[in-house]
This record gives sequence, structure tokens and C-alpha cells, in this order.
Amino acid sequence: MRGDFLRRFSEPVVRRLLHFYWRLARGLTVGVRGLVIDAQGRVFLVKHSYVAGWHLPGGGVEVGETLAAALARELREEANIELRGPPALFAVYLNRRISRRDHVALYVVRSFEQSVPPQPNREIVAHGFFAPGSLPEDTTRGTRERIAEVLAKRIVAEFW
Repeated sequence: MRGDFLRRFSEPVVRRLLHFYWRLARGLTVGVRGLVIDAQGRVFLVKHSYVAGWHLPGGGVEVGETLAAALARELREEANIELRGPPALFAVYLNRRISRRDHVALYVVRSFEQSVPPQPNREIVAHGFFAPGSLPEDTTRGTRERIAEVLAKRIVAEFW
């Protein structure tokens, strides 16, 4: 319980500090997220130690890194998932909740291998494949909307 309190208290402060730094260091931030769908139609989600809720795996694109390379790296690091075919770029969103400069590229991943599930660590405290109709209760709004856009063919939003 104490960890949840500390995270809720520190999360907004840490996020603002990081984005202030990124604003000075980078003119624009770009991230990637992967909607990984297994053969049973379940989606892979992760729960971070430093931010509330369940999310699609992904993260920031490093300087000199392509979007596809960043996605492959993030899936490997967060989910022990190796791409076995090209992911499909679904959409690019502006994430105004983070900053006016933050963009997120969403890829759909259907061709992959996960030899063993990842072990929880300091960054990823929980993970799993979930049926789209049975997502964890605290799955974030943006994650739910992206899943609906892809699987239920809802209108694609401009904003995360």
C-alpha cells in the first residue's frame, strides 16, 4: 500500500520533470506501442511500477532509432516478445495528456514468439494476455480505446 501512495504522489512530479527535460533536450518526443494479439485473440498488457494501470507495451524512440526498431526493442525488454514478421503501423496519435509535443505510433503485432513469459522486475511488475472483453479493471482509457479501434473497428482518434 505504501508503494501505491508513493507512486501516486510522485508520478505527476516525475512526469513533469522528465517532460521539462525532454522539452529542452528534444523538440518532439515520439513513442511506440504494440497491440500484440495472440492466436486466441487475446491482447498483451503490462503494468509498470511507476505509472498506474495496465498499458500496451512500448516506450520512447531513441535518437537514431527507427520506429520499428524501437518497437522490437521495447517488446523484447518489456514482454520477452520477438517479432517474427513485420508489425503493421495502425495510427499515429498526439498524446496531449503528456505534452503538446508527444506522439505515439501504434503498431499491431500478430506474428511473434514469446518463448517464456518475462519475469516481473523494477519496471514491469505484472503482465499477461487478456481477452478484449475481460481486460483488467484498471486498464487505462487510452489502452481500451486503442484496442477497440483495432479490434472493434471503431473510428480512429487523433489523440491518445
